[in-house]
Amino acid sequence: MTVAHVCIVVSLFIPLACSWYAKWSVKGYDGHSPRLFLATLTGRQQRANFAQQNFYETFPAFAVGVLVAHSLHATQGLIDGLAVFWVAVRIAYALVYIADNHPLRSTTWTLSFLTIIALYVIGAF
Repeated sequence: MTVAHVCIVVSLFIPLACSWYAKWSVKGYDGHSPRLFLATLTGRQQRANFAQQNFYETFPAFAVGVLVAHSLHATQGLIDGLAVFWVAVRIAYALVYIADNHPLRSTTWTLSFLTIIALYVIGAF
C-alpha cells in the first residue's frame, strides 16, 4: 500500500471529526434522528456539519484521482506528495470553515480542487 492509498483511508476520518464536533459540542444530541438534529444547529456546529457535507462532495474525486494517477503510472513520489497535501489542505479547510474564516476557506477549497486536478493530469506526462 502506498502513502497515497493510506491518505485515502486517513482522509475518511476528516468528516467523522467534523460530525463528532457538530454532534457532541452541544447538548441535546438525538441519536434517533441525527439528521433532524444536525438541521437545527447554528454557528460553529452548523459549519462543522457543512464541512462534513462538503468533504463527501469532494472525496470521490480525490480517491479516483489517486487511482487514476496510479493506473497511468505517474511518479509515485508525486502521487504521494499530492495526496498528503490534499489531506493537509482538507484538514485546514475544515478548521477554517468551522472558525468562519471565509477567505481562507475559499483558498483551501481551491487548493484542494487544484490538487485533485493535478492527480488526473500527472499521469499524462
